[in-house]
Amino acid sequence: MPKITIIGAGSLVFTRRLVWDILSFPELSESKICLMDIDEERLDLIARLAQKMVKDKEWGAKIEATSNRQEALSGADYVICTIEVGGLDAYLSDIQIPDKYGINQNVGDTIGPGGVFRALRTVPVLLDICRDMEKICPDAYLLNYTNPMAINCWAMNRVSKIKKVGLCHSVQGTARQLASYMQIPYEELSYWVAGINHMAWFLELKWKEKDAYPILREVAKDKDLWKRVIGGYKKFSMRDTVRFKIMEHFGYFVTESPYHMSEYVPYFRKTKKQMEELGVYYRWWLDFKKAPDTQTDEIKEQIAGRKEIKMKKSDEYAPQIIYSLYTGIPCRINGNVENKGLITNLPQGSCVEVPCLVDKEGIHPCFVGDLPPQCAALNRTNINVQELAVEAALTGRKDAALQAIALDPLTSSILTLDEIKKMVDEMFKAEREYLPQF
Repeated sequence: MPKITIIGAGSLVFTRRLVWDILSFPELSESKICLMDIDEERLDLIARLAQKMVKDKEWGAKIEATSNRQEALSGADYVICTIEVGGLDAYLSDIQIPDKYGINQNVGDTIGPGGVFRALRTVPVLLDICRDMEKICPDAYLLNYTNPMAINCWAMNRVSKIKKVGLCHSVQGTARQLASYMQIPYEELSYWVAGINHMAWFLELKWKEKDAYPILREVAKDKDLWKRVIGGYKKFSMRDTVRFKIMEHFGYFVTESPYHMSEYVPYFRKTKKQMEELGVYYRWWLDFKKAPDTQTDEIKEQIAGRKEIKMKKSDEYAPQIIYSLYTGIPCRINGNVENKGLITNLPQGSCVEVPCLVDKEGIHPCFVGDLPPQCAALNRTNINVQELAVEAALTGRKDAALQAIALDPLTSSILTLDEIKKMVDEMFKAEREYLPQF
């Protein structure tokens, strides 16, 4: 049976979901799952929960836990990475320092000042993981969930030959939203999506083998349907105005939430009033990060048997990939891979998100060809930032980091070059303990 290692397993909710999904496949129910994190308290908690799952479901899996990365990688067949470097302290600098300069990021984990600095902190650690894998488990697959996805994967592709793919849930999550908007059963919807992570395009959207875009455009006329309620830490209303507006002007619906998408272009975050009108002002992710840790209380109740572990299989790609690689039963996912002629009007070598077929022989990215030129143009504005962020992360060049942020569509629409330099200098000073390469 395979050994599946999760690095960053202290991400309690996400790890709980991944373990459940993996072991729900009968063929994988006796796997060895090794949980690794540097936070030993959270690691112990998720390990005990996983062991409780195995016992309650009578799975034959073996659960291990360690804070030693090399030990976790020993004998691994699949390595899932969900790390966060710097934690809340660094993240607050990513958000709050740009705030002082008028750059309001909602999430700040992809591009922009926050995304670039997250990459500068994260890339060196990911490269260390790749180097460990090259020595300890060179044939294993690295399944990366850590943001900023495109920058991280681009950097790893430049340095390491380890088999790897970047994974997100925005494609399948957006597809479910579109099915609900159009009142179509999700299982009857088919789609072909490509672009870059957090900005990929529904190039084809079909229902019963017919183009479903006319239905979606008709739905978009009803502005009441531009709202939905998000669950989680607390319920709140999210308006999908940004993505419908993008579709109106650029012709295609885009992945990721309006919160994210509003950060990647210069149109939607110029004033607080505009953000409030569009429904993208509330920083739900920051509130979630700062909120009291209620998840640990729930998990402790589940471990003690006072609360039932109720879960259903999710749409996450990593368990599906592992299942297909192990059994040979194929699946199709959207993965973040090196652009080797896959999208012909995006830069070669950049990281693109494309459909991939998975079977026992590996992960096979699909040829897409040219994106619609307007979609490719929007992608390239973000790729410009990613390319220089990769250069900064790999070389320790502060000027490349500054240039990356100066090219960011949102930042450059609000600040002068001198203001950008002052902001970047302040961020380097605040986060210096996490940036030893500089």
